[in-house]
Amino acid sequence: MKLKEIYKYSKLSESKLIIFVWKRCLYKFKWKKDILAHDKVQIKNIRNISTKGLLKIGVDYFGFSSKYDATLLNINGKLNFVGDYSIGKGCRFDIGTDAKVEIGAGGHMSPNTNVIIAHGLKIGNDCAISWGCQFLDEDFHTFEYEGKKEQPDNSIVIGNNVWVGNYSFIYKGVRIPNGCVIASNSVVKNSFVEENVLIGGNPAQIIKRNIHWEK
Repeated sequence: MKLKEIYKYSKLSESKLIIFVWKRCLYKFKWKKDILAHDKVQIKNIRNISTKGLLKIGVDYFGFSSKYDATLLNINGKLNFVGDYSIGKGCRFDIGTDAKVEIGAGGHMSPNTNVIIAHGLKIGNDCAISWGCQFLDEDFHTFEYEGKKEQPDNSIVIGNNVWVGNYSFIYKGVRIPNGCVIASNSVVKNSFVEENVLIGGNPAQIIKRNIHWEK
């Protein structure tokens, strides 16, 4: 990446140029990661991140954010980006020691989204994650009751070309097929099998079928 491009991204993200360039060099030459990061980005355990494209963190303009919004990636497990990807300002990643997260190419995650994963998360290619969403695959507390069914797999799987509307919460064991849209403010606790459907509500259910959307 040319210095002119780095300067352009520093201005776009309202970063301090010196810190922006220093971070770029640190990630690129010390850690061998293709990362561009805003000066308010903190990455813990960067060695656990794999990038196969350009990863931009707090760089692209999404709206609903400020240059003072801090972004934190606490990666104790594995976080793999299979291609170019963009994370908005104010996002929080907390990836547990035994967890594996894979995020596809060509998508983005808007500001102030939380990714709290203790088991696993897979997000497909060309997915749009709106602002204020949450992915959570663990209860962190034991809750017993008569007739309780054990969850066979807590990991979350999001297909390709999925749009997750703002302030949607997606919980453990959920499967979302290709081409689906999650309506804003949805609470998704159950899996779906049909592709190209609009899912929404609390609890989330299918609202419309045979939909198509474009980024």
